[in-house]
Amino acid sequence: MAHAEFQIPPATGLRVEVYPDYQALSAGAADIIVDELRARPNLLLCTATGSSPVGTYACLAERQRTDPGLFKALRIVKLDEWCGLAADDPGTCEVYLRQHVLDPLCISRDRYLAFWSNPEDPAVECQRVARLLEQEGPIDVCVLGIGLNGHIALNEPGLTLSPHAHIAELTDQSREHVMLKQTNGVVRYGLTLGVADILRSRKILLLVSGASKKEVLARLLTSPIATDFPASLLWLHRDVTVLCDREAAGE
Repeated sequence: MAHAEFQIPPATGLRVEVYPDYQALSAGAADIIVDELRARPNLLLCTATGSSPVGTYACLAERQRTDPGLFKALRIVKLDEWCGLAADDPGTCEVYLRQHVLDPLCISRDRYLAFWSNPEDPAVECQRVARLLEQEGPIDVCVLGIGLNGHIALNEPGLTLSPHAHIAELTDQSREHVMLKQTNGVVRYGLTLGVADILRSRKILLLVSGASKKEVLARLLTSPIATDFPASLLWLHRDVTVLCDREAAGE
């Protein structure tokens, strides 16, 4: 897959690969995941939702149709979830992952770690997920998108960031997320893995697509590390690949 690379200092672990378009970006991300899966059959893959990774998941589903044995031990952990919605609400991350990842890749219940969207006690639910991740982790490959305000997962900008699974109060901008336009209720909070959980991953793939992400990508590549721009903390990780298309790169 042909791509260009920004000249990032080699001492850092963050690389940027620019692909011609979203389709090529998605195929490139899927290739990386498949390579990792071949080396580690019981790979723990952390899956983001939204428009950025859906093409990557479609490419993986196509691989499953031609080589189903490749995915027979793959494990999935849900990155985050909107809090307060029924599990079958069309706007939940659960429904999204069931449609794009779990069913297409034939992931059984025992190979899936997830926040429930409407727990009786959200704090207890976060503790449960934290314990599961401690037992099953760390994450091998973490797929991320980036919010326009620099959030990763539902770790919103702030004076401090939570390290592990926690309840996140959503910013007004996050409450305008396209997934929430499908919901049957008002969502003010989310449940999310923390920044430390993400940074413990062996490999991170950050998918950035479209002209609307041009400014936030430029900020990621030029701004200092700060909690008011959570994605900047990815510079602290040893192995981050940013896969973007030409529109996001401003080419």
